[in-house]
Parts: sequence; structure tokens; C-alpha cells
Amino acid sequence: MKILITGAGGFVGRRMTDYFAGQGHEVTGVDRNRPSRLPEGKNLSWIQADTTQKGEWQKAVGASDTVINLAGKNIFGRWSEKTKAAILESRVRTTENVVAAMADGKETLLLSTSAVGYYGDRGDDPLDETEPSGDDFLARVCVEWEKRANQASDKGVRVANMRFGLVMGREGGVLQKMLPAFKAFVGGPLGSGKQFMPWIHIEDLLLAHDFVLSNPDLSGPVNCCAPGDVRNEEFVKTLGMVLGRPAVFRVPRFALALAMGELGDMVLSSQRAVPAKLVKHGFVFTFPELQAALEDLLA
Repeated sequence: MKILITGAGGFVGRRMTDYFAGQGHEVTGVDRNRPSRLPEGKNLSWIQADTTQKGEWQKAVGASDTVINLAGKNIFGRWSEKTKAAILESRVRTTENVVAAMADGKETLLLSTSAVGYYGDRGDDPLDETEPSGDDFLARVCVEWEKRANQASDKGVRVANMRFGLVMGREGGVLQKMLPAFKAFVGGPLGSGKQFMPWIHIEDLLLAHDFVLSNPDLSGPVNCCAPGDVRNEEFVKTLGMVLGRPAVFRVPRFALALAMGELGDMVLSSQRAVPAKLVKHGFVFTFPELQAALEDLLA
């Protein structure tokens, strides 16, 4: 199968490219920057392009059987209005360009990234894929992102919007952003610590994409997060235990607001997302439990 991956130079993109190439698929990675460690093999090629702009790279989209759309500006960092515009535009424009280039009437699959931030701050409410969207900035970004991806269905494309939880891996993701504080013995809960933190091990994220690819009955939104409820307080306590570090230095809301601005509020939002669609269709998680996932990643 011919698979094209946008955002292939990022943390998830590098792993996704390696995974599907390793499965024997003919993989084309597309990104603004070419990673130095990503070799080209007999079934792996690379296109350097800005996917927010139309260009020659779109020809490879039309020739592909599956497109995995990962491209988007990193959300971490202090938000300005310019930064927020770039977060939205990088996702929307890339997705518009991908959909425009997909062949009409060809049996094709679009696995387009979204996030559980789609649901907004929902407290303790269980959130399966049937729940409505929230109304904060990240929720609005996800709504617009998915709206553009769903337009591919007009061409007969099967579309799955993969709503990521917090992705954990050895080379990037939320875990790598948390480790410095814990290694300095100052890790702890954020705010009240009561907010739910939907997470997923990178290996399960790769397998979930492969699972949807292989199951023609799966389409629409798909929550990509581990089963089971984990609040921030439990998450940091488990991380501290695995690292052999304390997890008692609580970061108050005002400190997050000072350090991160509007993003601080997003960090404290709660999404009790559940992978209802994956479980219903028989997907089996390799790392359904947090402690085992952390032990694997931090071994």
C-alpha cells in the first residue's frame, strides 16, 4: 500500500513513518524539514515541502492509497494572537491542501489527526466519540480541522479523525516535557490535580492507526487514548513512583497562568475521554495501564 504522511518530521511522524515502512508499505514522508536520522530505503521516500502551501508535493497525495495527516504547529509555548493563528492555519491549510489533492472516486483512506481537546473542559463527564465539541480555543481548532478533513468524504474517501490524547514516548511528547521537573525533585500536580489526563503510549497510537487502516467499518471520530480514568494527581504520583522521585510540589493555577498565559488554562482543562470506538471494534491496547506504560518508556 502507498502511504503518505504529512508532518513526518515530528515526534509522532518519525515513529509513524518508521512503523509503516517496517510493515512493508511504500511510505512517503512530507515535512518542511527533513530529519537527519530518517534514512530513505527502498520503500521510504521523502518530500521537503511546506504543506500549508499548494505545490508539487500534492501529486504524491493523489497517488497514495492512505494519507496520514499529522502536520500542525506545536501548541506548547506561550500563546500570542499570532501564535494562535499559526496553530489554526497550519492545521486547516494543510488539511485543505491534502483533501484537494486526493483522487476523486478512488478507494482511499484519510487518517487525519485531531485531539481530545475537541471536547473542551468537561470536568468528570465521560466523553465518547458521540459527545459534542467544546468552545475554547483548542476545541474550535479541532472543529475546524475535522471539518476540513470530512470534506474528503465527498470524494468517496473514508475519513477517520484520530483524536489524540497526550502522547507519551521516549523521544518526545508530554512525558519528555514533564521529566525535567521530576528529575530536579520538584514535580507535582498541576492546579487541583483533579482534571482527567487522557494519555496513550506511542506504540498503541501506531497500532491504532494500523487498526483503523485495516478495518473498513471504522470511520469518523476515533478517541486515541488508553482505557481507564487517570486524573493529573494520579498521573504525577505514578510518574514519581516509577522515577523514584517525590510528586508533592503542586503548581498553582496562577503560576501556570503567569508562565504559560492562555495555554495554562488549557493544561488544567479536563477531558475524561474514553476509546469507545476502538474498544467496540476489538482493538487491544498493549499498554492499557499507566504504570506499565511509564515503566516501559523510562526503563
